[in-house]
Parts: sequence; structure tokens; C-alpha cells
Amino acid sequence: MTEFPALVPLDAPVLVGYSGGVDSTVLLHWLWRCAQASGTSLRAVHVHHGLQADADDWVLHCQQQCAARGIELAVRHVQVESGTGLGLEGAARQARRAAFAAELRNGETLALAQHLDDQAETFLLRALRGSGVDGLAAMSAYSRLGEKPLWRPLLAMPRSALLDYARQHALHWIEDPSNGDDHADRNFLRLQVLPLLRQRWPHAAAALAGSATHCRQTRELLDEEDAELIAHLEVAPRVLSLQLLRQVSPGRAARVLRAWVVGHGAAPLPATVLQQALDELLPADNDRQARVSWHDHAIQQWRDHAYLLPARLPALPPEWQAEWDGRAPLALPDGGQLRLQGTPAFERPLQVRARVGGERILLPGRQHSHALKDCLQREHLAPWRRAQLPLIFDGPQLLAAADVVIAAPLQAWLQAHGAQLQWRPGGW
Repeated sequence: MTEFPALVPLDAPVLVGYSGGVDSTVLLHWLWRCAQASGTSLRAVHVHHGLQADADDWVLHCQQQCAARGIELAVRHVQVESGTGLGLEGAARQARRAAFAAELRNGETLALAQHLDDQAETFLLRALRGSGVDGLAAMSAYSRLGEKPLWRPLLAMPRSALLDYARQHALHWIEDPSNGDDHADRNFLRLQVLPLLRQRWPHAAAALAGSATHCRQTRELLDEEDAELIAHLEVAPRVLSLQLLRQVSPGRAARVLRAWVVGHGAAPLPATVLQQALDELLPADNDRQARVSWHDHAIQQWRDHAYLLPARLPALPPEWQAEWDGRAPLALPDGGQLRLQGTPAFERPLQVRARVGGERILLPGRQHSHALKDCLQREHLAPWRRAQLPLIFDGPQLLAAADVVIAAPLQAWLQAHGAQLQWRPGGW
């Protein structure tokens, strides 16, 4: 018999995911005892999926159990979307995680009741889907849900230990009738496959969970190497050197691209898009502008670099214009901003408008004006950024193209006043 873990000190408020089933009932009871011993606050959240006829009764059960112990309970109703390609089980999991994220307060840790048998099932599911090391690492005891900490304190405990604990403490829980239906993949593994494996290998679940641990350790080492490589390859925020990326193996390049986009808050690269990126971006000549897109993001190749961009970059409307005296930042219609740093205002309001083409500008140290288009090419400004450039005029005279190209008169004024022009493009 596996010994249930002793009470642990809690150094932060905890929010427990509480379905009312035996696993989460055990977790809630154990953490309630830990919280009492630590003097730490504890809350619970129940997600109402609306998928079972008794779902309202489950809410009532959870409310009664929490009330008996003085535990605050939040109930979140969710709509499980069909047609997402995730299946009912996957869609419910996605909706549940979104509800947890919405309920979590600042400083709280989310605690979930997954255990060793769940880990074994997850490992088998991912192995059957052809996952690599990252997927086979399965679940971690400590991870994150968005920006908030996620804790699975029972991950090393077999389900039998949870049942022993529940009986020892005379706990009451509900049984989800769908758990007895082996139509869902996870239930099929739980009800049919793992019991058969245990007949031959009694410690099958522990062995599978152990393999997941080994994969997780390997993944952590690879992640460290990926981070070091990205620091070397990323020449500017969201900009990777393709010349340097071509020097690593295709497998490492794939890991780097996946880690790079996730590290900047983009949705993970689907396998097909990742392969497209490897096929089209890496071999691309310098004069090509290969592009791959997924969800709300895109990777754009330009001048031997890969740029991580929103899939739809806003541009300034051609007819847009505004007056600006520099006293406050100027909000641009594409979500960007112009700011004058270090001085209260210009001597008189200036005009700001979008590019229309054909503009000329007088550069410092020059006697004659130059075509703005030529100046921007010399500054290596990406084509999508040129469409966002706000131009600053004093009457008919072009004073600046954002902070990229600044005319001689404005440059002299900025230097004399210890001021600086700053442009933040929209869409980042």
C-alpha cells in the first residue's frame, strides 16, 4: 500500500479544481487540512459543463461539501463547443482550463487532482498519437496555466491510495456515469487496456509514469539548450537570423522555431505549418519573402531574417491625419503611438499623416532633399513597417518619418532641446 503524503505547509493561497469526484474530493480534503495547519486561505472552483443530466445536482453536492468545511466555492458555467476538432473530451478540457484561468486570483496557485494512473494514461494516449519527447513528458507536478502557477500534488500517488484515503476519512463523492463508458479514448485505456497490462505487469502504471518522468527530464535539458540557442539567433525581439538558423540541424531548427513562437505568446506551431516553415523559410533566397501563417500569427522572411508578426498587420488609413504638439503621446489609428521624450512640446502644432508616396526629405548635412522611399530602403525598414509609418509635417515640409528618418531642421531642434522622438508601431 502506498502511503498518502503527509500534510505540507502552504505558502500561498490555493484554488482547488473540484469536480465532486473521488480524486478532487480527496485533494480538497487533504489541502483543507494543510491550509488549516498553515493558516493559508483555500478556495474551490467547480466547472459546470452541462453535459450530464445530473450536473445541477453535482453543483449542489459540491456546495454542501464545501459549506460543511467553511470552504468558499465558485461555480463556473461553461459552454463546451462542438466542431473544434478536439472531440467532446478535448473540448470539455479546454473549456475547463479557460474557466480555471478566469477564476484564479493574483497570488493564487491552482491545484488539480491528477494522479499516477492519470499520468500513465496520458503517456499512453500521446504515444499512440505519435508524440515525441515533449508530448511523452505528459504532466508536470509544477507547471503554469497562462501566467499563474499550477500544482498537481498527487501526481506520484496511485488511484488506489486516493481511494484508501477517501474511505479512511469517510468522504462523500459523486460518480460520473460517463466514467464507465469506454467510448472515449482515455476511458478505454482506463477500463480495458491498463487492467490487462496490470495482469502481466502489476506495476505497469508506475512504469509508464516513470517513462514520462524520464521524457520530462530530457525535455527540460532540451529546453535549456533551445533557450541558449534562441538567445544567440534572435538579433532583435521577434526577429531570428535565418543565416544562423541554417547552421543547426533540421531537428534542432524545428525545436527552436516552436520554442521561439511560444516564448513570444503566439499559439503553438501546428506540425504542418512547422514543416512548411522549415521547407520554405530556411532555403529561401535573400530576395524572397516566404511566409507561413497560423491562427493569429505569421512568420515572414525578409532579408535573411524571420519575423514573428500578427497575421494581419494594421496600416495607417491613407486619408488619416492629425495635429500634434508633443505634449502627450499621439495614439495612431493602427494601435501604435508617437511620443516626444524629454521636452514639454513643439513650438507649434505639427501635422501627422500617412504616407501617400513621392515624399522628399532634407537629411542632416545634405544640401538637397532625397526621396523618402530611398531613405527607407537604406534604413532596411521592412515593407510592412513602411505601410505603418506616420509622417510628421510642418506645413508642406516633411520633418520626419516616425523616428526612422528625421529631417535636418527637426534633428537640430531635438538636439538643442535634449529631446527624442519615439515611435511604437501598432500590432505588436
